[in-house]
Amino acid sequence: MEQARTRRESARRIGPYRLITRLDPPGSPAPCRRFVARGEDGRTVLLSTPLPGADPARFAAEAGAGRHLTGPWIAPVTEVTGSFPGAGVISEVGAGPAPAWYATPYLPALPLPVALAVYGGPLPEGVVRGVGGALAETLAAVHAGGLAHAGVSPGAVLLAAGGPLLSCFGAVRAAGPDGEPRAGLPGIDPGALAPEQAAGGRPRPPGDVFALGAVLAYAATGHTVPERDELPPWLRPLVASCLARDPADRPTAAALAAALAPAPLAPGWLPGRVVAALTRQSAELLAAELPPLPGQAATVPVHA
Repeated sequence: MEQARTRRESARRIGPYRLITRLDPPGSPAPCRRFVARGEDGRTVLLSTPLPGADPARFAAEAGAGRHLTGPWIAPVTEVTGSFPGAGVISEVGAGPAPAWYATPYLPALPLPVALAVYGGPLPEGVVRGVGGALAETLAAVHAGGLAHAGVSPGAVLLAAGGPLLSCFGAVRAAGPDGEPRAGLPGIDPGALAPEQAAGGRPRPPGDVFALGAVLAYAATGHTVPERDELPPWLRPLVASCLARDPADRPTAAALAAALAPAPLAPGWLPGRVVAALTRQSAELLAAELPPLPGQAATVPVHA
């Protein structure tokens, strides 16, 4: 079944990229659709597109803003586009309208929910601290620049051998006709959405802190809204402060980074099962053979 799905994805194109496979399994919560894809020049990238119900123009605009965010724990946005002639999605049944999309360089990575499934349950304390510290440091830098990510959720966090990566820019701040944010978009875990944002408020840094608390709770328990006793004792006060209903009662991202103070993420920071899954993903993608699109001559694939 998985091989058949991979073949179907391989017969499609978004912009200049051929799709190899979906990064997120069917039914997995993710704030955007993510595909591993390959260009004609052999480059392999991670393509993100908006979910149904999101405003494609807003998605593309915010993904474009994401190009200005840099840091070791941010999946860098290297290419952004919306609809343009000839860039539709091509499949066995023909071409459809072109979606908004953006590309980031590919490296083997698992969305946080997939990593928990692979590991078989909540992640060890060292991994949770590493994820929390790295993301808090990233959000502190984003907030210092006067921005809010507004898309922090378990599905937006990717785990790679070198550390966690924050992705899915443009996933939450889809706007209605009046320009105001809409809450409750598909793919967003409601437990990661701050009360003021769920009520229609504009994204602010305290909302990112609330979402980070939910991500830490998820990594440690498998739920964004766990019972207090489910959380390990070391994490309870930190998560409780992040999930305060009043934004003024939440810590800053910089304070969270200082409180977590994780050790540097050295090789081997991830559990063995997760590392093995990353290795399999890399090997499968390197071996992927992409059939030619209709009307194209067969070519020898160039592997990234």
